[in-house]
Amino acid sequence: MSISIGAYWVLDFLFIFLSSVAGHGVHASSYDYSATTECLKEPQRAQYGGGIVANPEFTYSLEGWAVYGEGEIREGLSNNGNRYIISHSRTQSLDSASQKVQFEEGTLYSFSAWIQINRGSESVAAVLRTAGGELIRVGKVIARDGCWSFIKGGVFANFSGPAVLLFQSKNTNVEIWIDSVSLQPFTMEQWRSHQEESIQRERKRKVRFHVTYANKSAVEGAVVSIRQTQSSFPFGCGMNHYILESVDYQNWFTSRFKYTTFTNEMKWYSTEKKQGHENYTIADAMVRFAKQNGISIRGHNIFWDDPKYQPDWVKNLSPDDLREAAAKRINSVVSRYAGQLIAWDVMNENLHFSFYEDKLGVDASAEYFSRAFQLDPGTRLFMNEYNTIENCTDEDANPVNYKKRLEEILGYPGNEGILAGIGAQGHFGSDQPDLAYMRASLDILASTGLPIWLTEVDVDRGPNQAEYLEQILREGHSHPAVEGIIMFVGPEIAGFNVTTLADKDFKNTPAGDVVDKLIDEWKSTTAELIADSEGSIEVSLFHGDYNITVKDPVGNSSTSWNLSLGKDDSEGNAHIYINA
Repeated sequence: MSISIGAYWVLDFLFIFLSSVAGHGVHASSYDYSATTECLKEPQRAQYGGGIVANPEFTYSLEGWAVYGEGEIREGLSNNGNRYIISHSRTQSLDSASQKVQFEEGTLYSFSAWIQINRGSESVAAVLRTAGGELIRVGKVIARDGCWSFIKGGVFANFSGPAVLLFQSKNTNVEIWIDSVSLQPFTMEQWRSHQEESIQRERKRKVRFHVTYANKSAVEGAVVSIRQTQSSFPFGCGMNHYILESVDYQNWFTSRFKYTTFTNEMKWYSTEKKQGHENYTIADAMVRFAKQNGISIRGHNIFWDDPKYQPDWVKNLSPDDLREAAAKRINSVVSRYAGQLIAWDVMNENLHFSFYEDKLGVDASAEYFSRAFQLDPGTRLFMNEYNTIENCTDEDANPVNYKKRLEEILGYPGNEGILAGIGAQGHFGSDQPDLAYMRASLDILASTGLPIWLTEVDVDRGPNQAEYLEQILREGHSHPAVEGIIMFVGPEIAGFNVTTLADKDFKNTPAGDVVDKLIDEWKSTTAELIADSEGSIEVSLFHGDYNITVKDPVGNSSTSWNLSLGKDDSEGNAHIYINA
């Protein structure tokens, strides 16, 4: 583009993608989501050459593989000559082909395989059985007959020693066909290196400035000052009503965050404690405060499917009365804040609970998505769920089930055009987070093509809380499908007692130090750069808004303008002419 300001000298700048940073060893993920969505006639090759799995593509028939349980295994051969293994004559869910693998404590393992069954459609899980008999689920897929489906997962090894890799389907009448199995180890250092590489590639761009006079001669020594005014990556924090009462809390929050979710104040049990007596006083005041301070709000939530968290008067309503009350609720809250929020959590925890479905029918959630879309069509609508990325043992909320449920909601008549998003809460325990499972889960969710938000991130109290919080936030920030992160953390004075960032005097806890460090790290620092003999400067900048000032070293004239740098900017030149 060209912007004419005068005819004295010219500034060219060119956007170019960052080249990849060299990793240590094999990459921890390619972020190729196509394999998670397609059901292929022939499986793809094993990732990482199979990693530590012997004979991963069954090139050598069944060598290295054995039967687990009471079933049998045999070699399969496709029309194209591809070899695979078939687990058949199964009587127990864990009867399958298996292989013993060796684990090293403190190592992350990325898992993948291609799975098919001989009839219908069934869930198939990859499972590790440790020497002590513990079963560790590492991934799950909906397998079908007639094509191969990609299973992806991971595990953090908190033990050293052997384990048996096997495959599980509760339907023992189906054969499990397996091919291209991979289990690739990564050290924590390798994993961190890949996170950094991905952040450089996905969150930053190189900008090349070229400064010339109008006669095209280079302006050696031109001073280009670069100041970021806003980051384009939403990194925010939960907020509660205490912010209306404490100036210190207000100052603490506004000095750090431009994105928030109200932890309770928009929920139905807060706005209508008694039937017919709505009170939005606190929520309205918090919305005003956020607007006054340039803070964007995620609406949380329209409904919560957990029976425990309904307003007391709602819990025992008849189906007809509930339908009427819920219709008033969604019309009231969505109409009140329509156009003022960046998101709505339409149905909270819909995979774990089914209060509305049990009383109003299986399409209840889909109908509420439809109504929210009618009332506020420009705001992104989310399912919001826990344990989808943080806990591999929770079968209800795994990413495969999340995808299936969201597809059902969006496939409901009239919902095709909904602006939808994926909300993964991210409530982690006090143990080492399983970053390999987290990344695989995000990859599976990303295969929908929808933006992902980590909506309620916190970490239970423990000696390594701050370290684990940093690992989780870095993993989320490094994943290209994650569009934003909201933490459910805050200062002690506001009652944040799971992950507390500041004590009663607003002094940072170790977790608070981590958050402040990342806020600084994920933005470009103000810089003054000097053009070389060719009038050129090259710098890597985080996506966001910038104020750029260029000063002529001879005439001391200067000009300033604003630059927005985004992920999808194409290469191009900008010419700016400045009067003498």
